[in-house]
Amino acid sequence: MRRGLRLLVPLGVIIACTFAAPALASEALTDTNVTFKSLAVNTKGEAVVTYTRSDGKVRHVLAWGAVNANTPVDPAVRQVRFKWDYAGGWGKYRNASYWKRVKNTCAPYDGPELPYLVAACKAADGTYWALQSWQRGLPLLGFDPWKPSQTAYELHLSHWSGDLPKLEVYAHWTYGGSWQGLFGRLTYAGSPVHGFGSTGEGNPLDRYGRNVYVDTFNSVYGAGWRRESGILVHKPTGTFCHSFVPQKPFPGYPSQEMRPPAPGERYRVTVMGPGVTPVVDWEGRGLTSADRASAASITEVFDAVMAGDARCAGER
Repeated sequence: MRRGLRLLVPLGVIIACTFAAPALASEALTDTNVTFKSLAVNTKGEAVVTYTRSDGKVRHVLAWGAVNANTPVDPAVRQVRFKWDYAGGWGKYRNASYWKRVKNTCAPYDGPELPYLVAACKAADGTYWALQSWQRGLPLLGFDPWKPSQTAYELHLSHWSGDLPKLEVYAHWTYGGSWQGLFGRLTYAGSPVHGFGSTGEGNPLDRYGRNVYVDTFNSVYGAGWRRESGILVHKPTGTFCHSFVPQKPFPGYPSQEMRPPAPGERYRVTVMGPGVTPVVDWEGRGLTSADRASAASITEVFDAVMAGDARCAGER
């Protein structure tokens, strides 16, 4: 993920966004572009995910040992995470056919709506399990993918009870009405979601950190959804911001020519929930000239949501 910006903006304006390139997913299976076959959950809190890999090999992956998420209070306390056995039970039980003995006791899913849903169910203890598939690694700034990894569909497993992570997103005019932008906040169980450290490029250095991914629909990048940005949520507020401004492509991209502002008809923001909670998203319309009349009221919302975030103060 990119933390520094290379932007063309008016003199005196400093953009406070954080841009990011794909980071390591915390609870995604290692195989990508798979064909899902089944999800089974037993009364011991074990799940078996069965799928066919792109090379035709069928895998039975055993996962266990995690539910929900820890809030970021003490970096010495590890974030919850699954234990994985890609050999169907050999790693845990020294029984490669253990997966066959996992009796599925999961009932039909009756939980909240989830984006990118592949499969979900309600376990006997009342907790939920879900699988979601999405393209997290798309290149930023609306570029067409030029590497196979950038088009990969990741398969994310989650296990939770209670409320989902809360993703708040608002569209507003930034820098005196010159640009369109988004700001928001990611919380879980009433607490901000954030990590304790990151690289200079904006990659989390622990499993508490999260990046939000911003997509723009029908923009100068082209028709349909295009990936605009990846943003590291800020410590300690769980907040983030982004302005659609001219941007310099990152090193290694196919072109180094300045990219134009890309406000769209609609916006979408997606983020992996903390711990082993699900992927959540937000979608809303782009701004029009009619929205300028409500600029004062959205500024009040900005002040309330973004309180304590000095990096986004310039986008008020």
